[in-house]
Amino acid sequence: MMKDNRDFGFRDQIQRAAVSIMNNIAEGSESGSDAKYINYLHISLGSCSEVKSMLYLCDDFGFCSKEKHEQLVNNLQSIPNHLYKLIEYLSKSK
Repeated sequence: MMKDNRDFGFRDQIQRAAVSIMNNIAEGSESGSDAKYINYLHISLGSCSEVKSMLYLCDDFGFCSKEKHEQLVNNLQSIPNHLYKLIEYLSKSK
């Protein structure tokens, strides 16, 4: 979607935020405790929010179509849903 976008700062930021979601999940899974893992999962949730915000800006700035924006936001929403379930599970296992 963004490969033809000439706003390199914007493109790089949305890519960094998206990568941060997965990297924080991975880092947290190896952190050594459920409490630390939960903290990393919350950081991943923040990155999800950042990506979602930037997707709204993509739509506002005309970097993508309304249809593509809706598709990406809908796909993104499954990630926080799963993260919240994992946080709940880890919180109960204490």
